[in-house]
Amino acid sequence: GNAFAQEAITNGAAYAVIDDVQYKASDKFILVDDVLQTLQQLATYHRLNSKAKIIALTGSNGKTTTKELIAGVLSQKHQIIATKGNLNNHIGVPLTLLTIKENTEIAIVEMGANHQKEISILCQLAQPDYGYITNFGKAHLEGFGGIEGVIKGKSELYEYLVANGKHIFLNGDDPIQSEKLQYYIKKIGFSQNEGSYYHIKFKGAAPFVHIQVEDLYINTQLIGAYNFSNCAAAILMGTYFNVELPDIKIALEEFVPENNRSQILEKNGYTIVLDAYNANPTSMKAALEAFNRMPGQRKTVLLADMYELGESARVEHQNLAELVEKMHFDTCFLIGENFHKTHTTCATFSSFEALADRLKKSPLEKGTLLIKGSRGMAMERILDLL
Repeated sequence: GNAFAQEAITNGAAYAVIDDVQYKASDKFILVDDVLQTLQQLATYHRLNSKAKIIALTGSNGKTTTKELIAGVLSQKHQIIATKGNLNNHIGVPLTLLTIKENTEIAIVEMGANHQKEISILCQLAQPDYGYITNFGKAHLEGFGGIEGVIKGKSELYEYLVANGKHIFLNGDDPIQSEKLQYYIKKIGFSQNEGSYYHIKFKGAAPFVHIQVEDLYINTQLIGAYNFSNCAAAILMGTYFNVELPDIKIALEEFVPENNRSQILEKNGYTIVLDAYNANPTSMKAALEAFNRMPGQRKTVLLADMYELGESARVEHQNLAELVEKMHFDTCFLIGENFHKTHTTCATFSSFEALADRLKKSPLEKGTLLIKGSRGMAMERILDLL
């Protein structure tokens, strides 16, 4: 980064912060011991001098979609800022905090991690007033060392909030969340079951998620039952921060997913469920179940490798291959080195290029497609072959 400091000044930056003295060309260059540490300290200082309430958001699946839904709902009444894209790491979180303005009332800060202690560090930077964990799933198993490591790592958000007496939003139907917060008083939850939590009903997803809150019906543009809890979290926070239910309905019904996340597209006679932003065993299973229930002509699934699974990779890919077989789709293609090694009746391809060669010679029959895989597989490239 130091090498680009002069270019930044030339292009109009007032100052550049550097940590290598050889790049200090004038008084416009501020020399520090560590640029990253300075960025983080500056962000925390800025956050502590703001009146904005900070909502921290983490989880294995659905973080970015949930963040966008919450932002849409809360912006109906409040001045908000939210993490741009998925800038959710040790650099992205400080950059998000620095976008807080004087009139910002609520900041929604997404936190990502693939190792333990990372969420804890991000909490020290952001010092959130509220928190929500979307779920605990089989993501980044390699870095976390298994599902127990995932639960421990994501729960660092709970640990910070409990230690500091802050409020926690929770999905009351998630047994792990309920168990972890069983004895904590400052919790605000939603549930499909009537009881101590805010009652939000899932009315189906064929394919779009339908919800009932009190006497209000919300018809979203999100597919898959897995998106219900993401919507419910936004509803819960909206009601907590005094957004009127009709305004919550408007925000949720207007939201359209982007960036290869659960998008429904039409192209050349194909109806395409494009969910190619990322994948792990939990999200893959949820996507398959949703696609299986979805009405459609001639269903084809194109699934690509799931990354960062470590020693679990072989078993998890085999499990997914067997699940696909049980669902009896019309056609199934499994792509990538891991899927290629599975024992399956599905067609397997060692690489995207191998699949592309096949599709050029023998195009897919018109119908409904599910396209999903890890970011590194970039499965959205299939669109160019249809």
